Amino acid sequence: MPTLPALFTLAGRVAIVTGGSRGLGLEMAEGLAEAGAALMLCARREEWLTPAIADLRERGFKVEGMTCDVANPAEVQAVVDQTIAVYGRLDILVNNAGITWAAPPEDMPVERWLKVIDTNLTGAFLFSQAAARQMLKVQYGRIINVASIAGVIASVNGPHYAAYAASKAGLMGLTRELAASWGRQGIRVNAIAPGYFHSRLADGAIALVEPELKANSPLGRVGAEGELKGVVVFLAADASNYMTGQSLVVDGGWSIT
Repeated sequence: MPTLPALFTLAGRVAIVTGGSRGLGLEMAEGLAEAGAALMLCARREEWLTPAIADLRERGFKVEGMTCDVANPAEVQAVVDQTIAVYGRLDILVNNAGITWAAPPEDMPVERWLKVIDTNLTGAFLFSQAAARQMLKVQYGRIINVASIAGVIASVNGPHYAAYAASKAGLMGLTRELAASWGRQGIRVNAIAPGYFHSRLADGAIALVEPELKANSPLGRVGAEGELKGVVVFLAADASNYMTGQSLVVDGGWSIT
């Protein structure tokens, strides 16, 4: 029987983390690196990516990075190709890159709707597709999609972000379908559905929902720094080997109320 350390180690593994230069993406990348994985970080902007790479390298982690628009198939493929060129393998993909646009549904500009769907949902599909083509060659892979409780619950009092909610619900459906498609070829696909954690993306919404969250959710608070690290490592490691197609909700219990 494997020991507990063996179940949670990622030593020798290689992970791509999209949207990995800041916020929750960087936190999850740190968790993977601390568990032993080598990293390829992706971000839209060089000014975010370069300092993140430098900081992780100063801490002794093996890290490379590339700018990438996850909705661009050529750029996605370039990241996967470079990962193989540098590390010789690809074991883990974390589809974290995401954007949002808040507006009443009747006022949502269609170009904003499309941008959110293209980034959050199509981008995750494109990266999963490109990564899986490599993973299928060795019959091993771990794909982790970062969804949201916005794909599970809504609030009458807002914030209202139809495209974001639709993309995250779609990402959970994509997670199930990819898990069913690739499970017997050694690729596990799961999702994390975080609640509210402080980030550049979420802080505007937190200002609206925090009083209700504190009053009505079981834990009564916003998620704290570091509380997604263990979740992503669990899903990437052998500790979760008999788990696929699932969405782990990490929201302090708010979605059960």
